[in-house]
Amino acid sequence: MVTLDDATVLVTGASSGIGEATAHALAARGADVALLARRREALESLATDLEADHGGSALVVDGDVRERATSEAAVEAVVDRFGGLDAVVSNAGIGRGSDVATMTDEEYFAMQETNVDGTFFLAREAIPHLKESQGTLVVVGSFAGQYPRSFNPVYAATKWWVRGFAHSVAAQVGEDGVAVSVVNPSEVRTEFGSEDGEPFEERFEPGTVTEPEEVAEAIAFAVTREGSSAQEIDLFRRDKFGDTLS
Repeated sequence: MVTLDDATVLVTGASSGIGEATAHALAARGADVALLARRREALESLATDLEADHGGSALVVDGDVRERATSEAAVEAVVDRFGGLDAVVSNAGIGRGSDVATMTDEEYFAMQETNVDGTFFLAREAIPHLKESQGTLVVVGSFAGQYPRSFNPVYAATKWWVRGFAHSVAAQVGEDGVAVSVVNPSEVRTEFGSEDGEPFEERFEPGTVTEPEEVAEAIAFAVTREGSSAQEIDLFRRDKFGDTLS
């Protein structure tokens, strides 16, 4: 295991699922972890667990990534507390609705503002500090950001944007020593989908799709590269390329 001793990492969407598992994976490697999500109580519980289980420091910086001020305040708090920023994991994301013809304005803007605007605001605030540390930006994309997605074209479009943005940022900041990685899961057994029905952690039986810890290990792999970038990592359930691409 490559260690992250003395490194500081900010993780968004950290209150559950992939974000929570990622916080544990990074703390286990020695990193101090800053936790950003809307549910402060869940973050505080996670921070307590991280410090007890792994011995490092955890910082809670709650807020809504859709708001520009959240990323500004979070990055400032991390730098003030730890003296710098070595990696950022832009994981916060949501899905709403499905069919374009029946999608509400609220569902549309919720996805755009969280998945697209939130990623941009965080990257903009973090990049100057990542240049100083020659650190890593990891963006959590999706299978839906690589292939046509009939189930929810708007969600898919936000993930196509996220992926294209990350690769283009990589081209812009690579000469400054900053690595940019995209990690693309397919279905993951998390709370995802709970807003509109059955969450994935209940819809799928264990062992049938990807677990959050598997995605977290891919993210940790990207963060621990030295002198290179894990440009893109795909984590798909094993039957994902079946006839239906469902």
